[in-house]
Amino acid sequence: MSAKRLCYACDLIDNTELIEMYKNYHAKNNIRPEITKSIKDSGITDMEIYILANRLFMIMEVDETFSPERKLMMDAANPNVQEWEELMWKFQQAPPGAKEGEKWLPMEQIYKLV
Repeated sequence: MSAKRLCYACDLIDNTELIEMYKNYHAKNNIRPEITKSIKDSGITDMEIYILANRLFMIMEVDETFSPERKLMMDAANPNVQEWEELMWKFQQAPPGAKEGEKWLPMEQIYKLV
């Protein structure tokens, strides 16, 4: 079973107080267990989120069962995820180039050392 790495970007509303609240929601002990379960159930084996000012970068390791389309369908059918996403929209904003309703956009790899 080989892992694949996917990277996404999203922006936060440029407000220091909101950014700190968002970071607190994502502190390891604050993530809701049902959200972690939904992430793992979708085929995501590892996930990291980094922040620079109000720009977020998410790096995911996924297995062969993962697809973005499947993840969207799973999320749409999960009321816990819908509640979480609604809460997160209070902090997030779509990055440049996003379509209506999009917030996490896939990033294009342009360089790899090895």
